[in-house]
Formats: sequence, C-alpha cells, structure tokens
Amino acid sequence: MAAATGPVAAPAAAVTAADAVPHQQPQEQGQQPQHERVVLPEAVYPTFVPRNPGILDGQWNARDEVMVRRALRDAAEVVAQKSQSERGSITILGSELTELEDLAERYGQPRFRAKQLLEGVLKGAHSVEEITAIPKSWRAQLLADGVRSGRSRLHHSVGDEDGTRKFLLQLHDGRIVETVGIPTEDRLTVCVSSQVGCPMRCTFCATGKGGFARNLAPHEILDQVLTVQEQLGRRVSNVVFMGMGEPLLNLPAVVRAYQGLNQQVGIGGAFITISTVGVPNAIPRLAASSLKATLAVSLHAPNQALRERLIPSAKAYPLEALIQDCVTYYRITGRRVTFEYTLLSGVNDELEHARELTALLRRHDLMSHVNIIPWNPVDESEFVRPSRNRVFAFRRAVEAAGLACTVRETRGLEAAAACGQLRNRFQKQPLPDFQEPM
Repeated sequence: MAAATGPVAAPAAAVTAADAVPHQQPQEQGQQPQHERVVLPEAVYPTFVPRNPGILDGQWNARDEVMVRRALRDAAEVVAQKSQSERGSITILGSELTELEDLAERYGQPRFRAKQLLEGVLKGAHSVEEITAIPKSWRAQLLADGVRSGRSRLHHSVGDEDGTRKFLLQLHDGRIVETVGIPTEDRLTVCVSSQVGCPMRCTFCATGKGGFARNLAPHEILDQVLTVQEQLGRRVSNVVFMGMGEPLLNLPAVVRAYQGLNQQVGIGGAFITISTVGVPNAIPRLAASSLKATLAVSLHAPNQALRERLIPSAKAYPLEALIQDCVTYYRITGRRVTFEYTLLSGVNDELEHARELTALLRRHDLMSHVNIIPWNPVDESEFVRPSRNRVFAFRRAVEAAGLACTVRETRGLEAAAACGQLRNRFQKQPLPDFQEPM
C-alpha cells in the first residue's frame, strides 16, 4: 500500500470559519455597488488571487461568484475545525486512527478499541450499534453522545447492460449526491462526487444545471466508495474524483478522503485520480500535498476564447496560466498530467482544434496524456454527441503530433451516467432530513 501524507488540517486556533468572510469595498455616494471580494485564511489557499480579476469584478455572473465563494468558505471551515476527536459531532468514517485512539482513551477504553471501531465501519457497519466487536456498554455511551458511523442512506440506484451502476445517496441534511460504479473484468472503478452540485456551471455538464449546495465532508466521499463496494460485491481498485463538483474547491476534504482511501480502504495512491476544471493557484497547492494521485485537467478547448464559452470560470484562469500550473505539478510530482477533452459535435471537434490542442501541449515542458471523451447526452442541452468517425479522426490527429491519446469508453448511457443527470431528475428540492446512522 502506498504511503500517504499526514493530516492536512491546520491548528484550530490559527483559523476560524469567521475568518473566511466577504470583504466589502468602501463605496462612495452615487457609486455603483461593487461585488464582494473573498478574504480567505492562508490555511485554505495561501495565494488565492484569480489570474484575471474578472471573476470578482462583475465580468462573471454574480450568481456564479456567490456559489464559488460558498464553496471556499466550506473549505475554510474544514481547515478551521479541530480534529474530529476534539469536537462534539464525531464520525468514525473519515477519522484518522490516532483520533479514534484518543476518543477511546477519553472513555477509559484501551487504544486498540479504535481499530475495532474503524474496521467495523469499513467492513459494513452502518451504525455504532452494529459494531459488535466493542463492548455493548461503550456502544451505548457512544450513541448517547452522538458519535456517528458516517454512513449515508442509499436512496436509489439504476444500472446499465454494460454493468455500470449509478447510486444516489441521501445525506444527513436531505441532499442527494451521486456516485458511479464502473466494473470491468479486472477492476472496479468508482467515480466519486466532492460537492453537492457544482458552482462552476460548465455549459455541457448536467451537474451545473442543478445548482450548488455545499461541499462534502471526507466521510461523505469515503462512503460513496464503500457503498459501491457493498452493492457490487467487489473490491474497489480505482477511484476517480470526476463526479459532481469541483474537487479543488474542496481541497482539504479531498486530501483527507484520499488519505482514507489509501491508508484505510487500501487503494494505492497511483490508482486515485483527482480531476479539476481549474481553480487559480490550487494545482500547485495540490502538488505540495505530496499525494501520489494522478491529476486530470478538464480542458475541453484548445484556446482561451472557446474555453470561456464552454467553461464560464475560465475567465478567471487564462489557459496559459493553467497549463503552466500543470507544468509545476509535473515538475514537483514527476507524474504525467492527463488532459480531459470532451468532444462536442461542431463545437470543438474539428481537426484544426486538434492541431491547436497539440501545439498548446507540445510547447510546454510537460509529460501529458490526452483523454478524449465523447459527450454523454444531457437533458435539455443544445449540444450533440459527435460521430464515431469524428472521434477517431480527432484522436489520429493528436497521435500524429506525437502525444499519447486515448478515447474513453462510453459507459452507462442508459443509466443516465452523464455527471449529475440522475441526481437532477430526483432532487428538484432537498428531501426531508433523515437521522444519519449513529
């Protein structure tokens, strides 16, 4: 098993959630109101300054700005909180073993009870009551004190003939998050979500159409993997952060979930992929976390103008700056960067686009791989899936320039597996709250 990094949370005294509040610029009489700027604690993103200030100066939709700011505040709260063993609300899943050992000691239990707690949840216990390896009297104490397993409720699932299966999980606040199990003969890949919804609103993505609610906690990410493992009856071998949400807007929780997947679930770091559409300054921060994960950048366009049309947040992050941050990631980690390119018929699938793409990547000192994704149809979208001939012509053009290129096998068309699509059909508004398993 690959080694992972230690805790990412900063000391609680250094940061409080109140530190991550909008700062209103002084306004003179008669002056138009300015958009609020985000003042973030250094523990979240030490240099979070958009390369292009338009994202905070009104060039980007104000609604988009509010959603991104909310995601960043959520991330600040993750960093600001003390370790779970020091807080009132404790979830076993998502906690580190040392935190659970401290918890056991506070109850007068031997430290080895911590491993029994964690193993109980990892092996399928959905409540503290189901962890029968620990004394019944201690189970009663934990339940009385509100210690929770960290597992969510399976709300709905749907499958496809190719074996792909999508699951909707109901969280403690009634929100729904989706995850996808993708089995092949020799592996089981889980596509996990990092947020409830997404603030980035890429024009071709179903998730953005459903809005943004909040970031996911580490245990809510880990729970997706355990659910797929249980439901499909196979060990998960690969995890990709390519579900709902922008992982780098929830970096502290994503890093902690990575550590849990690696150290507790037993998934090698190299078999975990973290995808991003691009958040200013966050890729170097991810590189500094010393994870062994693969970075996948959702590029989708070979030039800035087209990328801004497809990805509104690209206005804040020029393409050259994004690629340069990928170079930094490669130099720090030594790991090849994957560039995801969703092909949209008549939009970004011309041979000229392929030539632009290869020219962009070849002029940087970067070992890269292009992954072409034929667009998965989304309800009420004007985009069209390209023909198979078009897809492979694009691939041949990329390979002719000397770049490694693959075409992602389309899975789950009948299972509404386009990111966010199934969730949007089920959750027009939050479901009633349910009591999360204790």
